[in-house]
Amino acid sequence: MLKQNSRPVSPHLQVYRLPLTGIISITHRITGVMLSAGLVFIVVLLYTIISGSESLITLQSLMQHWLLKLIYWGFIYALFFHCCHGVRHLIWDAGKTFDRETLNRYALIELAVSTLLTLSVFLFV
Repeated sequence: MLKQNSRPVSPHLQVYRLPLTGIISITHRITGVMLSAGLVFIVVLLYTIISGSESLITLQSLMQHWLLKLIYWGFIYALFFHCCHGVRHLIWDAGKTFDRETLNRYALIELAVSTLLTLSVFLFV
């Protein structure tokens, strides 16, 4: 008969710290879902534009709301983040950069580049 204490215990969520690469991977999946939802929103916007000038005026006034602007910029960041992560996957497909230090460095570079690209679009728009 086995003692209850002899079984291995998995780490508790409050003790276990998810590595940066794990957080980046989860974020990549979330941004993929955000981009899919954003494409549906873009189709709705295009339909509104072709519906006539009255619909377009209503759309323009609606897009001035701060929450929709935040969603818009979130979509742009998700697009750049997803693209940068895709480039990182292309590097991995070459069979390189699998050591932990390089993985973490590339994850930080990915976050920095996607943020800089979003800020550059913000400055030019």
